[in-house]
Amino acid sequence: MPQNQPAENKPLTFSIGQLAKEFDITTRSIRFYEDQGLIMPTRKGQTRIYNQRDRVRLKLILRGKRLGFSLAETGKIFELYDADKSSATQLELMMSIIAQKKADLYQQLDDIEVVLMELSNVEENCKSTLAAIKNSEKK
Repeated sequence: MPQNQPAENKPLTFSIGQLAKEFDITTRSIRFYEDQGLIMPTRKGQTRIYNQRDRVRLKLILRGKRLGFSLAETGKIFELYDADKSSATQLELMMSIIAQKKADLYQQLDDIEVVLMELSNVEENCKSTLAAIKNSEKK
């Protein structure tokens, strides 16, 4: 149950369990992101209270992970955004990171294509050898 709700029924704060359920991750993962300084919940005693900013950051962390961003890269983007609300610096860094990620992915794609060709060649050699063995067994 959301801890506080405005008129439009969108919660203002969230528990760790709510965020874990919403994003289908463990509470341990959320605590790890907190330890890394990527999200900063307030505390009421031992209870963590996450706000909308923490929720958005968690969503961005998980999206970044899917896109291959390291937590350090995501943290750097957050730092730049916090320091420069105009976000020009953040966008320039983001474009630089995207360019590097694209280059890495294209390199991986090239590597995969080479490995696939090599596997196809080995497979054809195996088929030829197997056919020759079966042919010689028939004689």
